[in-house]
Amino acid sequence: MQPLIELKDVSLQYKIKGNIFTKNKYYDALKNINLKIYPGETIGIIGKNGSGKSSLLKILSGVIQPTSGEIINHGASTSLLTIGAGFDNNLNGRDNVILNGMLQGLKSQEIKSKLNEIHDYSGLGDFFFKPVRIYSTGMRARLGFSISIHINPDVFLIDEIISVGDQDFKQKSKKTIYDKLKLLKSIVLVSHSTRLINEMCDKKYQIKDGILKSI
Repeated sequence: MQPLIELKDVSLQYKIKGNIFTKNKYYDALKNINLKIYPGETIGIIGKNGSGKSSLLKILSGVIQPTSGEIINHGASTSLLTIGAGFDNNLNGRDNVILNGMLQGLKSQEIKSKLNEIHDYSGLGDFFFKPVRIYSTGMRARLGFSISIHINPDVFLIDEIISVGDQDFKQKSKKTIYDKLKLLKSIVLVSHSTRLINEMCDKKYQIKDGILKSI
């Protein structure tokens, strides 16, 4: 079976700009990452803050390009799901759904046709029509997850978002993920929670200091 996405010896280096007293410094966020994502599998990546988890998801989504190495995408669509990603705090939830959907490649009419489903799934009620700036972290998670699963990409890239919010929505999110896997959708889930990774993922990795290892 052909993988949807491949990373070959991918490294990412950030430049930390100096000033008149110090030189520029360089930080290696990812180091020689090799990874293949196949249809219908769940990949879990665990690591501490600053270990490179979020940078890896951004590479997989195409938000940023690696400093070196190769990314091969065999025509797979992706959705990067992080808390508040692509949200305009001054817009309400409904308008952010339209904006976010268009940023992820849908036409305005396509995303508008899904508004009622997204509203119902999110469980935000009247808050769906209020500015996102007043949302709690859990409410942002609800909105972001609801958008992503209705856009329905080939690969879901999920950054910690299942770990926040109320218990009912966490269980709802997990069930939705299992349903997507039956349709040969793929999931890459990063988390601090070993329990969550063990519960949900077929393949498990640990990332530490930018180095990815199978566990």
